[in-house]
Amino acid sequence: MLTGCTPAPIYPGSTTAVRYQSQTAVISSYSESLPPDEMQQVADETVGGPYVLGPTDVISVAVYMHPEIDVPVIVNSSNTNGALITGDGATQLPLIGSIQVGGMTVQQASETLTQAYSHYIRNPKVAVQLQNAQSLRYYLLGAFSLPGVKYPERQLDLLDALALGGSVDTNNADLRQAYVAHGHVRLPVDLYALLIEGDLTQNIQLASGDAIVVPASASENAFVFGAITKPGAVPFTGSGLTLLQALSEAGTDLSSLTNGELSDIHIIRGNGSTAQFIVVNANLIMNGGAPSFVLQPGDIVFVPPTQIATWNQALDELLPSLQTISAILNPFVSIKYLQQRNN
Repeated sequence: MLTGCTPAPIYPGSTTAVRYQSQTAVISSYSESLPPDEMQQVADETVGGPYVLGPTDVISVAVYMHPEIDVPVIVNSSNTNGALITGDGATQLPLIGSIQVGGMTVQQASETLTQAYSHYIRNPKVAVQLQNAQSLRYYLLGAFSLPGVKYPERQLDLLDALALGGSVDTNNADLRQAYVAHGHVRLPVDLYALLIEGDLTQNIQLASGDAIVVPASASENAFVFGAITKPGAVPFTGSGLTLLQALSEAGTDLSSLTNGELSDIHIIRGNGSTAQFIVVNANLIMNGGAPSFVLQPGDIVFVPPTQIATWNQALDELLPSLQTISAILNPFVSIKYLQQRNN
């Protein structure tokens, strides 16, 4: 009865929230997704662009009407010889000698070589083709039957790249905390939705050097912050992890928490480009009025030290704690509540 009379929490950017009755400990739940323009911005900054030439790549160079300086001069069906790009990004070509093409797209390399050959040939037309993408590589780490560095002959999407790792043992893999990393950036991709639910919108194009990380389920954690004794990661056991267990493992004497603190526990549950914001009344669980609340790997649990009225207040208080685990945060939380608030 009292739960039904409490004012509805205010959620960041929400228009509707799901309300719950007293037979569950969940007071309210709100889901949010990254807007398409924000997801596109991340993609534009990371993946999906043209292939960039790098060390050990082999290119062919054809100069129109001048076959004597083509590289390779003779090409047959089994010949993939051409101009090798060295570790410093340079390649050796007739007439112009050593020239930098590393870090360029094929189109940019064609334009650069056209300019270079114009000193020797009137109005040259130069075509560059990638013969062997030897610098293209993906890193498949974790619960793969064939993990390691993979060297495909062309750029792949996520599903094709996953196939290079053999199979993923979904029973012993933590797909909810699996991620794709481009450099130091975790991309907003949900591998659980892709592999278990068949959501092909998660099947992004990869760039060279991307890492696909699928942790083992033995490394699953939730994170507990706020009015507790030992903030940080709480590991899952073979039987899972409930909210009360996580609070206890975080060194919290539940009897020392006020009713206000126990009745207003905030949980962020992120999956790729989406997140669910949940408010739980742990008093109901402790008093036998509701069943246990089961956490999922990667859940962020916040026990507010004082009464809070909105999710924005909770996020403001959580921000310093989120900074401490920024390297392993779900992409939604990292992009929406760290990168944006720091800008």
